[in-house]
Amino acid sequence: MIYKVESTKTLGEVTRALEAAAQRHKFGVIAVHDLKAKLKEKGVDFEPECLIYELCNPQQAKKALEGNLDVSTALPCRISVYKTADQVVLSTIRPTAQIGMFNVPELQTVAEEVEKTILAIMNESA
Repeated sequence: MIYKVESTKTLGEVTRALEAAAQRHKFGVIAVHDLKAKLKEKGVDFEPECLIYELCNPQQAKKALEGNLDVSTALPCRISVYKTADQVVLSTIRPTAQIGMFNVPELQTVAEEVEKTILAIMNESA
């Protein structure tokens, strides 16, 4: 259900590579959430660096949404990029696992296409 890839690159190198790979694969970065900064803003200390990237391919999103608007609760695709003691990890919930929750078998192909691209983006970034 979860796909992870580890990198020895710096967090900055991985995030730059992620943004470039997303663009090459025709996915846009809709937002980046900095969890450490957001929690600090709310008065909560949280040490690990953790960025959540929201990615979207509009054509694929349209196909999924036309199949079932409840899929909107799982969009856009998210890739978490976080630091551990000795590496940077990229992590995501597989789109094929998410689409299974909606009981719309005809969207499985869309989920497989999106998953293939998301995993390629992650692997290229690491």
